[in-house]
Amino acid sequence: MNIRSLTRGDGVVIGAAVLLLIASFLDTYDSSGSDIPNAWDNLGLVMSMYVGGIIGAALIVLSRALPERKVIGLDLGQLGVALALFAAWTSLWTIIDPLGAFSDNLAGAEVGAGSGLILGLIAALLLAAAALATPLVPALKGALVPAPRPAAPQPYGGQPQGGYGYPGAQQPGGYGQPQPGQPFGGQPQPQQAQAPQPPAGDFSPFWFAVPVPRPLFAEDGSPTPIAELAPGTWYLAVEQRGAALVAQTQDGRRGVLQDTSGIQRG
Repeated sequence: MNIRSLTRGDGVVIGAAVLLLIASFLDTYDSSGSDIPNAWDNLGLVMSMYVGGIIGAALIVLSRALPERKVIGLDLGQLGVALALFAAWTSLWTIIDPLGAFSDNLAGAEVGAGSGLILGLIAALLLAAAALATPLVPALKGALVPAPRPAAPQPYGGQPQGGYGYPGAQQPGGYGQPQPGQPFGGQPQPQQAQAPQPPAGDFSPFWFAVPVPRPLFAEDGSPTPIAELAPGTWYLAVEQRGAALVAQTQDGRRGVLQDTSGIQRG
């Protein structure tokens, strides 16, 4: 999975899951007794509150890599949000009544919620809040790891002099993408005719990156995407059509990016 596809909200989700894991090993009860169990001594508690929340966080993050996968009719992100809410619901009522069915038998004992339940409640509520708020809050929808800025924009048809990830840049191991008409691996490559369209008005081609995965549609107006632009990769904008951009991918495909909000210009 490309870490650059993760959002800030995903970062909060991952942090909350780590807190849940830590909390599961802390004391469940606050008591003067010498043998105080943690959540792993209570199968129902650990599976519903702690493990359920951790699995929910994993599904939310995994949905970035597998957006079309579904389980029991729900996509991975929806199922992850449901588990996050269930973990928060369980943690809330557990900390109100930590002894549950044993409250009557230990009525005289001074037993309260331990650090494991308290930290678990905080983590579960944080997880549920991030899961619900990420699609709604613009600040949480931003990229967790910003894309590195490219070198100065080159004229359309040229190649940037940047590092790994730019079209035509040298790749790790000494292997780079061949330029049109140059040999690669000892074999000459036929030059591909890529007739550029002159930009309209005073538009100048520029490199840009998207904050989240976005579809690229065909220039003929077809509703089916021809590619998906991924965060962390630079693309060349060759033309502007109203609020949309005509973008070129690294493999030479051209299409219309309809949603240009939040893009990072090079």
